[in-house]
Amino acid sequence: MPVFTHIPHDEFVAAVHTLAGALRDGGWTPDFIIGIGRGGLAPAVYLSHATGLPMLSVDYSSQVEDFAEAPLVRLAERTRAGEKLLFVDDINDSGRTIGHIRTTLANAGATAAVLRFATLIDNVSSAERVDYAARTIDRRDTKDWFVFPWEAVAPQQSLADDAAEVPDRIA
Repeated sequence: MPVFTHIPHDEFVAAVHTLAGALRDGGWTPDFIIGIGRGGLAPAVYLSHATGLPMLSVDYSSQVEDFAEAPLVRLAERTRAGEKLLFVDDINDSGRTIGHIRTTLANAGATAAVLRFATLIDNVSSAERVDYAARTIDRRDTKDWFVFPWEAVAPQQSLADDAAEVPDRIA
């Protein structure tokens, strides 16, 4: 059974402020913040409010073409017009989500130089890298399953099922 580590709301808000500060201090300002559904939607909304930048979303977790893949194709087109996009997710764990989004954008002809990724938690042993992270872990050492505030209402079994999808993360 995984160790569930709940992230309190105040720590979540502090993480959003950390990301907002990194954006402010980094000299790169996106035209849009893109929340990656499901886990990146709440952080993206908060980051949008913290920075005053507009937000869009992609519902990757649904795997419904019209809401997952199709928006990425449209966003790739916007990058070719020079728009800068910051994709936001809760955690870069295995790298599967970020890798899929990068590949889909590249296949749709996106301009990679105007794309950035931010997460609340970044796993340094992930297959993918992010540009901004509020916290860094190493899954080789940290096996906790992080429960973000928006997941706190999920049934315990649902959390356990999510954690068990990639056993290496928690064992």
